[in-house]
Order: sequence, then structure tokens, then C-alpha cells
Amino acid sequence: MARRCEICGKGTTFGNTVSHSKNRTRRTWRPNLLSVRTLVNGSVSNLKICTRCLKAGKVVKVV
Repeated sequence: MARRCEICGKGTTFGNTVSHSKNRTRRTWRPNLLSVRTLVNGSVSNLKICTRCLKAGKVVKVV
């Protein structure tokens, strides 16, 4: 199960945590994903979308 938005494709990014003494250790940043029931092509389905796509109105949330 990939941590990726099914609308925009936003996924996990990688980089370094840099301490005060400039030691570098690898770390990850995960996207803020929600599992939302959405209306796609006239049918209801569950999608994992990022909160930015939800806020922008790129999907219709079914309540």
C-alpha cells in the first residue's frame, strides 16, 4: 500500500535531519493522506487523497 495521493500523485519525500552539530541522518516526510469516500464517474469509491486536493475541491466527498 503506497503512501501516494491518487489525485495529484504526491508521495513520500526524503532528506536529512541536521542537528546543531551538523550531524546528518536520513529521514522521511510523509504526505497528509485521508481515506475518503468520493464520487467518481457516478459511482462511490474509497480513495486515498491528500488534504490539499480535498481542500482545493478536486474531488466530491460523499457523506
